[in-house]
Amino acid sequence: MILYYFSENARMRRNARNWLHLADKVYHFRRDRLTEPELASLAQERGNLRQKLKARADASMLKLAIEGLEPCLRQSGGTFYPKSTVVEYVEFFLVAAILFLGIRAFILQPFKIPTNSMWPSFYGMTDEIYATKDDEPGVLGRGFRFVAHGATSRRVDAPADGEVLWLIGSNRSDNVQLYRMVPGRRWLVLRTMVKEYSFQVGNEIVSIKVPADFQLEPILSEIWFGDREAWRSYLGTRLRQRDFLGSDDGRVALPTGHMVKKGDRMVSFDILTGDQLFVDRISYHFIRPDVGDGFVFRTRNIAGLGDKYYIKRLVGVPGDTLEVREPVLNRNGEAISGSRAFEYNARQEKRYQGYAALGRLAPGKTVTVPEANFFAMGDNSNNSEDGRMWGFVPAAEVVGRPLFIYYPFTRRWGPTR
Repeated sequence: MILYYFSENARMRRNARNWLHLADKVYHFRRDRLTEPELASLAQERGNLRQKLKARADASMLKLAIEGLEPCLRQSGGTFYPKSTVVEYVEFFLVAAILFLGIRAFILQPFKIPTNSMWPSFYGMTDEIYATKDDEPGVLGRGFRFVAHGATSRRVDAPADGEVLWLIGSNRSDNVQLYRMVPGRRWLVLRTMVKEYSFQVGNEIVSIKVPADFQLEPILSEIWFGDREAWRSYLGTRLRQRDFLGSDDGRVALPTGHMVKKGDRMVSFDILTGDQLFVDRISYHFIRPDVGDGFVFRTRNIAGLGDKYYIKRLVGVPGDTLEVREPVLNRNGEAISGSRAFEYNARQEKRYQGYAALGRLAPGKTVTVPEANFFAMGDNSNNSEDGRMWGFVPAAEVVGRPLFIYYPFTRRWGPTR
């Protein structure tokens, strides 16, 4: 059977069927515009090829029948035949685009997780710091990491000898601008806005640009102070003391105490892409989201969030009353259940840090979910902007559930858990 599929006769029969399909299309779509002689010729050659196929003629006979049909189609085919290569490519890409948009809108939607609010269930962008140049991967290593993990490099050398000064936009404690938003490119083509952090060494200024959802501050804190949270207290102390310097570009310069020599690696790290997954857009048309589901929703009708797509975990459905008693999240007076993430957070196991009592669920406060709404929280409760801050998710804005992590190629690749 397999040998027959690849035989000359089988290939010619498939070719003949394609020609016959094209001839039928020309006949049905153009017969009102063809002359009687053209119709008669087309009918004769179609019939001849059809008869040869039914009789299971060999490859040579089918080839003769196709050669008789081809000039007839060339004369009467109009826009169906012959087609230019350009037209064929346009049709192919147009059909592909329609299929892609249809699948994306109604079946599967690709989604990239930018932040770590759902960590460690799902990963947003993460970083890997290199202490020395020798630790940095070579050309092949960078290529592999880019393909497998979406890793992009950030390398900044000191432009002069001296202390690294962090240029910020204000020295007021209520309005500290640690970076500027500037135009950038995504995938080297699409316009977007990125964060630009600026630093001064001597009389020279250097900048680092990162995606808008990426936090550079913990990386700088680890490089300068050996601790990812130390920058918060350091910055707070400097703000209280008004201990700042002027800079060459008019901004305020925050001394870091980090000394460098010209040519030294001042900052070196990779940004690893967040989990990219497919979202099932079908299921929730037939079943209601359940407590414990990871779910994706649109934020256009949530005040203060703009029009984005978020992924969180569903913790409350209409009528539920929620309360946080650190580290446990209670639902209707009992520890919430329905997901392993709930259990791990309650026990602070497997890198889950427990639920934090903040905002609408600050200590002693409860929230009751109204009709036609849901309440969403991130698994990484201490680093998640969620329903505790901005309220409820309208049921009409639910998009679907995460289905499959297709990139990057890590141990998390595969069906979501």
